[in-house]
Amino acid sequence: MFAWLVARQTDGQFVLRIEDTDKNREVAGSENHIFESLNWLGLEWDEGPDKGGAESYRQSERLPIYRAWAKKLLEGDRAYADPYSPEELNELRRGASAAKQPFLFREHRPQNPPAWTEGRPLRFKSDPKIYEWKDAVMGELSTGPEAVDDYILIKSDGFPTYNFAHIIDDYLMNISHVIRSQEFLPSVPKFLNLYEALNFTPPILATLPYVMRPDGKKKLSKRDGAKDILDYRNEGYLPAALINFLATLGWNDGSEQEIFSLIELEEKFSLDRVQKSGARFDEERLRWMNGHYIRHTELHKLQGIVEEYWPAPAKKYSREYRAKVLGLIQERLKYFAEIPELSHFFFTEPEEQAILNLYKNPTDKQLKEKDSSAFIEMLKKATSVLEQSDFKYDDIVKRLNETLRLLNTKPAMLFPVIRIAITGSKNSPELFGTLVTLGKETGLKRLRQALGYLEKQT
Repeated sequence: MFAWLVARQTDGQFVLRIEDTDKNREVAGSENHIFESLNWLGLEWDEGPDKGGAESYRQSERLPIYRAWAKKLLEGDRAYADPYSPEELNELRRGASAAKQPFLFREHRPQNPPAWTEGRPLRFKSDPKIYEWKDAVMGELSTGPEAVDDYILIKSDGFPTYNFAHIIDDYLMNISHVIRSQEFLPSVPKFLNLYEALNFTPPILATLPYVMRPDGKKKLSKRDGAKDILDYRNEGYLPAALINFLATLGWNDGSEQEIFSLIELEEKFSLDRVQKSGARFDEERLRWMNGHYIRHTELHKLQGIVEEYWPAPAKKYSREYRAKVLGLIQERLKYFAEIPELSHFFFTEPEEQAILNLYKNPTDKQLKEKDSSAFIEMLKKATSVLEQSDFKYDDIVKRLNETLRLLNTKPAMLFPVIRIAITGSKNSPELFGTLVTLGKETGLKRLRQALGYLEKQT
């Protein structure tokens, strides 16, 4: 996403390249997953497998290109065929470990390497040296010659390694910025060594901090609850909210602003404002942010987005009725998968046991002080008063306020008693709107039913 922002604000090109040269780790459907994820977020690419531009944007289709550049390195004495079998290589590593020394392949570089043939790995012949470079995020960095080693360019299966292929592709595709995670930082000196061997000018390098677990102690992983990006789509997060959340995960514009439109991000984003330390992944903050975007989405637009999230019984009701329900729960929604929990009682009658359980073990503090006889009295009075109502919003407000006066009680006491009767739920939208939406017939029916359940228990 940061690469997309840099491309947009500089009138550049955002390139989607499929780096699929590690066939042992390739997962079926991954390419389509990338397309689907970026399309959902609205991060449209200018060049890529389906847009044209280069010969191909799939590395697996560019093998002759890598082979040609590998031959140039061979001819310049900057590459050689690896003579060791996997078993021999493991033995060399064990020897270094036993000697408590770091393993460097260049210390075992063959004096007379065999000819490079199909099925034999090709290694880069490094030139170890001190490197100093400027990272667009991390600032001035340096390393000693020990960080530079001989590494594989072409594997035994004929496919290039990422460490080789991306450098060739970046050069041929005129890539200006390479923005990567911190795990690649130790490899940068090796990359710089290869740039020199190929006589390439390196692009601008930007190293992003890790995304950390909520406790900040460890890099976020699937074991810590990290989700597939499309899981957020399926749970009912809005792409604008996720973009906003990700952009402010490790970046800020120096202000206290938290909500940014995409246009604002394009205007304000800069790599020099990306933090160097790890950014904590706070899913509660994401929910809050998504709730903000839901609340600020026009109801008619929201209605078109949420159709698949309604509980099954809602399909029997009109679109107009569902719109009224959505308008009521919009303020409470944090993501669309909550819709069934927040709305089910608009489409199905609350169960007797659910109602009785909430009266017996109320979650509202004030109700804990009362018993069923008090609830019965309140329901009787509320039912009697609401029978005279036309069930328009203002009239319900007036009559329930009158009920408070007649019972000499407070809203925090009476209103939860009515809410439990008509919804059978611990949570619901505001009471007056809920009664208006349910309508007079349904509202009074549920009040009488709840009254009957309580009287039957006493």
